[in-house]
Amino acid sequence: MLKVSQPIKKILVPLISILLGFLVGAIVMLIFSYSPIQAYTSMFQGALGSMSGIGETLRQATPLIFTALGFSVAYSAGFFNIGMSGQALAGWVASVWVALAYPNLPTYLLLPLAIIVGALAGGLIGAIPGVLRAFFGTSEVIVTIMLNYVVLYTSTYLLQNVMPKSFRSSTDSTQTISAHASLRMGWLQNIFGGSRINAGLFLAVIAIIIFWIMMKKTTLGFEIRSVGMNPFASEYAGMSSKKTIILSMVISGVLSGLGGVVEGLGTYQNFFTQTSSLSIGFDGMSVALLGGGSALGILLASLLFSILKIGGLGMQTGAGVPFEIVNIVIAAIIFFVAIDYVIGLLFKQKKATGTNAGAKPEQVIHQPKGGSEI
Repeated sequence: MLKVSQPIKKILVPLISILLGFLVGAIVMLIFSYSPIQAYTSMFQGALGSMSGIGETLRQATPLIFTALGFSVAYSAGFFNIGMSGQALAGWVASVWVALAYPNLPTYLLLPLAIIVGALAGGLIGAIPGVLRAFFGTSEVIVTIMLNYVVLYTSTYLLQNVMPKSFRSSTDSTQTISAHASLRMGWLQNIFGGSRINAGLFLAVIAIIIFWIMMKKTTLGFEIRSVGMNPFASEYAGMSSKKTIILSMVISGVLSGLGGVVEGLGTYQNFFTQTSSLSIGFDGMSVALLGGGSALGILLASLLFSILKIGGLGMQTGAGVPFEIVNIVIAAIIFFVAIDYVIGLLFKQKKATGTNAGAKPEQVIHQPKGGSEI
């Protein structure tokens, strides 16, 4: 058993989870007579071996960053938001609808308008379970799961029966949005070999910075974390747990909605019928858990998942390994992250040093900054 500090332990546990996930994938490949070395080499070459591959990897990571940040906000408040797929889908539909409705508006008006409307659509869907939880005590898990299906089939109905025919290219797809509403940037695509990378990447970086500032440096972030740790103590301290619950779910929905906006205005440039919930919602949960809910962790975890997703296609062509092996690796990583307590048993936390080292909790007297003893 190794003695490490708590910060080091927080880094080592996810790293070991990742290594164990790759190890499980390698064992599965060996069982079915595939070469793990060739497969993983093809994976990383496919994701990082060319500018086009790097561009697609960054493009794949962009919506995952938004949904992971959204999940982390709700999770910090003590809630499990499983409805990010529906919230992202709402943002996708709303943003594309606005883009198709006003195609001739100048870019400096249309693009921000489409982004804001998409974010608000996601926030609206996120507010529903927040309000129900705050005032009626309903389970946000059940409500968000059901809302995923409600939004999924509502989006299909809107596309096929409500959206004007001039917006549609077929019953299952809309027209391509105008360049005025597109997040794609020609110079950026040229740098990355004509990939679908877009300005959504810059929005994701901005969102990470805002998330860190909000959670670490603002009163709202403190209240969200306080309600997540103990809502009753937060109420006693003068915080409104109901307001915080609703706000955290709205913010979570807004961020998830932005993930859908990036898909609609950046990656696909239109909307088409979805047969199942968006994968970026559930993958965002995995990214958030692997990243430990921290801004930097989410950024790195999203890149890892993107490498696995994009590189998995290279495994098929370069090593003949089925893409399902990639899903096994991802599932194994999430499994080991979920049992981080077991992995944590490998490490023994170093004892604290200082004045209060070795003192029992009830013997430690806390002092406020610049105040007297309490």
